[in-house]
Amino acid sequence: MANAAESAEHGEIESWSLVELAVSRLRRQILSGSIDPGERLVEEQLTRRLGISRAPLREALRLLTQQGLVEHLPRRGVRVAVLSDRDVAELYTVRDVLEQHVVTTVFPIVDPALLAPLQAALDLMRAASAADDRLETANAHRAFHLAMVALAGNRQLTQVYESILVKLQLYMARNLSREAELAEPDDGVRRHERLYEAIHSGDPGTILHELAAHGARSYLS
Repeated sequence: MANAAESAEHGEIESWSLVELAVSRLRRQILSGSIDPGERLVEEQLTRRLGISRAPLREALRLLTQQGLVEHLPRRGVRVAVLSDRDVAELYTVRDVLEQHVVTTVFPIVDPALLAPLQAALDLMRAASAADDRLETANAHRAFHLAMVALAGNRQLTQVYESILVKLQLYMARNLSREAELAEPDDGVRRHERLYEAIHSGDPGTILHELAAHGARSYLS
């Protein structure tokens, strides 16, 4: 009985690892723009490409649906999520409201050590930018803003904010190459360095001013 239980547990762990692998790979492809918004995700093709069975793939797609990255259409299957112009405008509005709430209620920060996650995200951003890894640079941008909002210590607020950032990164994924052509490689790093200095100063007015000048309508700002 013990061996059967251990075998079942091992099978569950193995199956969940396949789910995580599928989520990670599909999420990266979607957020990098390798798979376009609106593109159908065909199970037969994905199982072959990912080397997994239908069960973990379907669970992975369910989790990606929860994250707002894919959507199920009745009788038409699954596709990468599509955001309308109105969706994007509303997401940016909610993002702005949440950031302003955090800035006006949290700062100044008493313990500078609490800013360590922002510094870590900035370091990752510099490394990714130097390596010309646009997706990891965008991920570091998201991590920086998420760390700022997490200073509020409000878990629910942070979860809502993260879901908004992921959806906006999906929206910007198709523009990664265009952004790279129009901006200097380290423009985003310099903007986040200025924002970090404003945050480190602890003055809410200075932080809000820097956020307003940060390029709020371009996620890769």
